[in-house]
Amino acid sequence: MKFTCSQQSLSKALNTVSKAVTSRTTIPILKGILLKASSDGTLTLSASDLDLSIEKKIDVNVEEEGSIVVLSKLFSDIIRKLPNEDILIEEKESNNVLIKTASSEFTIVGLAADEFPNISELEGQPETLSFDKEIFKDMVRKTSFAASIDESKGIIVGVLLEIEPDTVNMVALDGFRMAVAREPMKSAESTKIVVAAKILNEINKIVSEAEDEGDIQIMLSNKKAVILVETTKIVIRLLEGEFIKYKDIIPTQNQTKVEVGRAVLLESIERASLLAKEGKNNLIKLTIKNNLLTITSRSEEGNVKEEIVMEKTGEDLEIGFNSKYVIDVLKAVSDEQVLMEFNTSTTPCLVKPLIGNTFEYLILPVRIASNY
Repeated sequence: MKFTCSQQSLSKALNTVSKAVTSRTTIPILKGILLKASSDGTLTLSASDLDLSIEKKIDVNVEEEGSIVVLSKLFSDIIRKLPNEDILIEEKESNNVLIKTASSEFTIVGLAADEFPNISELEGQPETLSFDKEIFKDMVRKTSFAASIDESKGIIVGVLLEIEPDTVNMVALDGFRMAVAREPMKSAESTKIVVAAKILNEINKIVSEAEDEGDIQIMLSNKKAVILVETTKIVIRLLEGEFIKYKDIIPTQNQTKVEVGRAVLLESIERASLLAKEGKNNLIKLTIKNNLLTITSRSEEGNVKEEIVMEKTGEDLEIGFNSKYVIDVLKAVSDEQVLMEFNTSTTPCLVKPLIGNTFEYLILPVRIASNY
């Protein structure tokens, strides 16, 4: 194998595929990136941790085709530090790899390419979806933070991608809050998949780095999905199991409804949380009375009180929350105003837009002591 390419394009491609490289493995080949130079002038870079596989193609000047695996961190660090000029990369004897520019020369040890796992295609005729990049990024941003980070919790470490005839839904929950994002989309058939939230976030970074404005393609099968973003192919292993019937959890009637400015509420809760962090559970108390929303928090270090004008229909209410869960929701959406709906001080709060149903968030309350 022997080829030359620009430092910039190779460094950018390595940054993309290295997202699939794991350091937590006992299999040495999975710490590497497969380089495959083809006679058509294409270099294909591949990396995999068996749950997430990424393949990226770039144009290079190929003198000899071939393939080899290089250690991801070392190779990427070297390429990143080289000047922005053409680089010669050549496979030498005993799997050694020469990296050469006008003023620098490295020789590193590689691994045989035949040991690298096959990034397999999907079986049969997969369902194919075309997804607008901006919509995809927005839906991931609105939901993935609410998935559980506890690996022992099973399928709720994932985000449900639910395709219905006229709508696509993304849903995540962790037992304390739930996030639902919806967008209209025409689909040939209904299907559901669950993708690990940490993998979905890596995919979102790749989509964000893509330069073209075109759609992304998603192909689905029972156990795997393939996502095509420009010249990048991402293969992901889907989580197995039945996702929680989230629609049954969303309350259909609420006694108290509050319309409030999102940014003002966010800033007030962030200030109140400065003291909440010093106590337990990041606890803040919301007092909903007449047209005033009062946010209070207290700890051994002091107390805080914030007041916001709101529009309320229904009953007055006092309710406590972990401030982090409310802040996460308010940061995830961009609407100027949000609607908060409540039933009692011990039932979840529902946050949604004033018009439409593009998002819904459920936040479990925290019990407030009678003397709080």
